[in-house]
Amino acid sequence: MTRVLVTGAAGFIGAAVSEALLARGDGVVGIDAMNDYYDPALKQDRVERVRAKGGDFAFRRLDFADMDALETALAGEAFDAIVHLGAQAGVRHSIDNPASYVQSNLVGHANVLELARRRQVAHLVYASSSSVYGGNEKMPFSVTDRADHPVSLYAATKRADEMMSEAYAHLYRLPQTGLRFFTVYGPWGRPDMAYWKFTQKILAGEPIQVFNQGEMWRDFTYIDDIVAGVVAALDSPPADDGAVKAGGSVKPHALYNIGNNRSEKLTDFIAVLEQACGTRAQIDWQPMQMGDVTRTFADIDAIANDLGYAPTITIAEGVPRFVEWYRGYHEV
Repeated sequence: MTRVLVTGAAGFIGAAVSEALLARGDGVVGIDAMNDYYDPALKQDRVERVRAKGGDFAFRRLDFADMDALETALAGEAFDAIVHLGAQAGVRHSIDNPASYVQSNLVGHANVLELARRRQVAHLVYASSSSVYGGNEKMPFSVTDRADHPVSLYAATKRADEMMSEAYAHLYRLPQTGLRFFTVYGPWGRPDMAYWKFTQKILAGEPIQVFNQGEMWRDFTYIDDIVAGVVAALDSPPADDGAVKAGGSVKPHALYNIGNNRSEKLTDFIAVLEQACGTRAQIDWQPMQMGDVTRTFADIDAIANDLGYAPTITIAEGVPRFVEWYRGYHEV
């Protein structure tokens, strides 16, 4: 049995990955700061959902940006690998609250790298983001594309994480896989995401803000497909063989896009959401927001070829699942 440290275990993806690992018999040590960026009660409910599945699950509330607290809390815990999903998320929030991103995404990532080095873990899988592609106009985004012109601090921190990981792969031969997540949605999701806000307001009969006059496209990826990709990555640490890995490294460090390989227009997504909610949306058209990008679209050839990743859930199937969960969770 493998025992895995999962950071951000109370988060949307972290809780779902923890549940999947427990379901296949792995042990999970979950950590999360449980901050109030969005309702901590939702995070606690996710933890309780994971705990209810049974199995070897330990949870510690701590901030991994505090190295002393991290080492103290984990002193008695053994683990073979790390899935580092904890971070301060959100593009627009980074414009107003840059310090939290520096602490969590830069200091925190460096701490997890150092923990992985000291523990000599077999593999560190970490979350990057499609935002690293910035304003790139070539579609779809490929892991071979340049990613050095971020349009938000959040994007800059995620690209910096990739660079720190490359250094650790070079210096300490630490096997790592970075996953550039595209727009993830589904049950138990994040209230700061557009699809959640849209659902909340449509059901309440309130107008929704749609930016750039609706000329927006996103590679929406359902949570179950994301989890399948994370677990597949965890099971396949890159070899230290000098060969070129996805993303271009010759160290034991691979970078993959993990998306749905479809770029959906936002207004089409809203139409599916309206149908699932059973009511039309009132739309408040807005101009483009600072730090945002018009389109995301994942080229997933690398992760498909290397790990067999094959997303299967379209928005026509995934959006109604989210709305059904949302109604049940909020009793609306």
